[in-house]
Amino acid sequence: MVSRPPAPRARKRFGQNFLRDPGIIARIVRAIAPRPGERMIEIGPGQGALTEPLLEAAGGRLEAIELDRDLVPGLRVQFFDHPNFVVHEADALTFDFRELRGDGEALRVVGNLPYNISTPLIAHLLEAGDAIADMHFMLQKEVVERLAAEPGGADWGRLSVMAQYCCRVEALFTVPPEAFVPRPGVDSAIVRLTPHATLPFPARDEALLFDVVRQAFGQRRKTLRNNLKGRVDGEALEGLGIDPVRRPQTLTVEEFVRIANHLATAEERGS
Repeated sequence: MVSRPPAPRARKRFGQNFLRDPGIIARIVRAIAPRPGERMIEIGPGQGALTEPLLEAAGGRLEAIELDRDLVPGLRVQFFDHPNFVVHEADALTFDFRELRGDGEALRVVGNLPYNISTPLIAHLLEAGDAIADMHFMLQKEVVERLAAEPGGADWGRLSVMAQYCCRVEALFTVPPEAFVPRPGVDSAIVRLTPHATLPFPARDEALLFDVVRQAFGQRRKTLRNNLKGRVDGEALEGLGIDPVRRPQTLTVEEFVRIANHLATAEERGS
């Protein structure tokens, strides 16, 4: 019998909270619905609570990305009898998901993400484009609400626009603090992000689009005319059918794309 190393404690610097509730774990796996033959990637498997049912559902094939070197030996011992289980000791924030995919199937990414890296990690994964088939994440409930927000609400912002430009966003269900050890001070939630096969509102220059969105939300209480001053004037906004005195949180993804495409066209004409 192979003995497993003692389970390390959660480390505050990694923002670790280990999922323990079997009912929640089963519900997450049902939502993901992994199938044998798919490329399943788990970010931050921790002590393997979600890894085990994912492996069973995925026919024993799963790759994990774990930053905490103290957790890696335990995972390798715990799942030693699964030859298609691979642990990458790496930082998901800098991991090359395009290279991991290679010429194979697009990746299905899952994870209980530390709250302190959730937003930059989602941004990093969105940059991987068609390397990602879909993503299921446990996040702070507040972040999920921002991802799934609608224009005009207090939660609609830069993250909402970026995510919904790239993906269909579905807030699935809430997870209470008592499902974790140690208990976090906030509620969590599960979100599904499915990249669009065809972008509903394609931007001519995506980097320009996201820069416009960043600038527009720089001061939420100011109007578009003020926030985008020096980049696009009120007359140009009116010509695009957008009232320049509107505030950024009232604009749809399509309207932000309209502004960015106008600027991209102007730059091309000026070059």
